[in-house]
Amino acid sequence: MLTLSAVVVTVAVFLYTLSVRAKDLPAPEPISPFKHLEERKAAIYDNLRDLQFEYRLGKLSERDYQQTKQDLQRELAAVLAQIDRGGEASLPARPAPKPAAAAAACPHCGARFDKPMKFCGECGKPLAREGA
Repeated sequence: MLTLSAVVVTVAVFLYTLSVRAKDLPAPEPISPFKHLEERKAAIYDNLRDLQFEYRLGKLSERDYQQTKQDLQRELAAVLAQIDRGGEASLPARPAPKPAAAAAACPHCGARFDKPMKFCGECGKPLAREGA
């Protein structure tokens, strides 16, 4: 009897599985067109955190730290701009930045930068703009 009931249950499960139609299944979650950009943004933030950690441990020189940090910040700005534009594949070529006449300094943490910025690259607080 046990074998007969096992066969009946197996056949019933098999027939039920065949009767499930594709339209009865829930629709898969749509894939975000910005997923690759969001993943790249998260990776850049992780790299910036790791870079600062290694610099504080003394594994990097000041020059290497600043150069790598600026490169990562430029890449992050490009990714954020691409997200703002709607994820277009190509980035327009930008003219080379003009050298700043005076260095900018953060009034909160005292960090100095070669060019004026909206936010401090060290503490993240907004920097005062000249004439504002």
